[in-house]
Amino acid sequence: MTTARTAHIQRQTRETSLEIWLNLDGAGEADIHSGVPFLDHLLSHVAVHGLLDLRVQAQGDLEIDEHHTVEDIAIVMGQALDQALGRREGIRRMGEAHVPMDEALAFAAVDLSGRPYAVIEAAFARPAVGALSTEMIPHFLETLATHARMTLHARVLYGSNDHHRAEALFKALGRALRQAVEMDPRRVGIPSTKGVL
Repeated sequence: MTTARTAHIQRQTRETSLEIWLNLDGAGEADIHSGVPFLDHLLSHVAVHGLLDLRVQAQGDLEIDEHHTVEDIAIVMGQALDQALGRREGIRRMGEAHVPMDEALAFAAVDLSGRPYAVIEAAFARPAVGALSTEMIPHFLETLATHARMTLHARVLYGSNDHHRAEALFKALGRALRQAVEMDPRRVGIPSTKGVL
């Protein structure tokens, strides 16, 4: 009998109040309410293409701007991913994906190594897409990688539409995570020569 790979984490600060539920072995169900609609859209793609069940309920000081809300969701989502992975036994550990979205193409590679690191190459033409500042997109990904204790390389290779560029990037993240969190039927124990992640 396998242990459920799930997490439920709450975070309360003077700036935000949020709760995240994550199931690594889900069906791609997303129920996301951050108050930042384009972020909801992007995270839904991570869930759908990663086959992760993800529920996010967040309230933040959006009257100031979206920074604290977006950042805290990345923190808690990363913590939930780390918690759901447990000791990371039996997982494939690494995953990568190229994803097209019309004229845009993006790439993501993850290593659930326990070592937080992020290299993000994602330039955007506009200052915002909807209510989400485009500068928050790489910041979200860097923060997620730190708190998930994973290495993440993510890059928008090309594209002229910022919505498409961002969407391709988050779809690629979902596809890469799907590979990396998947249980490897040939793997016994920790996928590392160190014996620990």
